[in-house]
Amino acid sequence: MTRTQPRSPQPAVVRLRNWAVASVALSAVLTLSACSSDSDGKAPAETSSAPAPSPTVSVDPAEAAKKEVIATYRGYWQEMEKLYADRDGTGAHLKQYAASAALKNATADAERAHDHGRVYIGGVSIINPAVTEYDAKGKIPNATVSSCLDISKWQPVDADTKTPVTLPSNRLTKYLITSTLEKWPEGWRVIRDEPQDKPC
Repeated sequence: MTRTQPRSPQPAVVRLRNWAVASVALSAVLTLSACSSDSDGKAPAETSSAPAPSPTVSVDPAEAAKKEVIATYRGYWQEMEKLYADRDGTGAHLKQYAASAALKNATADAERAHDHGRVYIGGVSIINPAVTEYDAKGKIPNATVSSCLDISKWQPVDADTKTPVTLPSNRLTKYLITSTLEKWPEGWRVIRDEPQDKPC
């Protein structure tokens, strides 16, 4: 009769290795289980990735200055409308947009109109204003603006009766004008107006 050889017991090293493998596997299962739910048993909310920063756009200093010049020029004519429309001359803030000869001439001309009992109603239209010259290198930065000025709806009237004042039939109501502006410490200012006596 053949006798079966008894199995030799597993070496301690093999048993230790098997126990380590089982422990690692159990730890992995527990870790996956813990990650799949939070303490309330709900799946964690997805975290959104932060948006990519928008690229910075460089601004041309000359172009920015030209936009300021045009804005000042438009503001200048808005205040001119107020100056001529107000018989007392107190409702306008022309000094915020004009200086030097432009301010002096406009103020004197408006006073003459008011002294004759006239005010101007309506408005001025500025057509296609453009900076034709710009110099930032000099002691005082300056710019030249050319535009077509439409004064056809800017009407002088009697200050009391609002009766329109008769004007020459051949006067230009749309003409080219060139204005010079300087950058003062307070900002851009119109310092000179030069009507070109050319229709536009």
